[in-house]
Amino acid sequence: MNPMQDILDHYRDPEHFGVCDGHTHTCHSKNVSCGDEVTVYLKIENQKVVDFSFEGNGCAISVAAMSMLSDEIIGMHVDDIQNITPDFVVDLLGIEIGPVRLKCALIGLDATKKAIIEN
Repeated sequence: MNPMQDILDHYRDPEHFGVCDGHTHTCHSKNVSCGDEVTVYLKIENQKVVDFSFEGNGCAISVAAMSMLSDEIIGMHVDDIQNITPDFVVDLLGIEIGPVRLKCALIGLDATKKAIIEN
């Protein structure tokens, strides 16, 4: 599939969108430069993510990146999530991202990492 079409599909119908039942960790983050915002919800048991969801408003890049990343995060150990790099997210998207759009692509990952640390 064409990476841009994949991004648009995830934007229009994101995976794991909403609030997961019984979440144990949450974090809200906003990109002040563009207005994108996301709230992530994680259910963590024995240091593993057993459920994950998100809500928010943003551009196609931010929503698609979070949708794609959500499938990867479920089942991961919290230490492995802390080691996810920006390149991993860019690779999921399948397109080159400039510095301004990189902030959009990473807002969900940043919120996820903060949720784990702060809760």
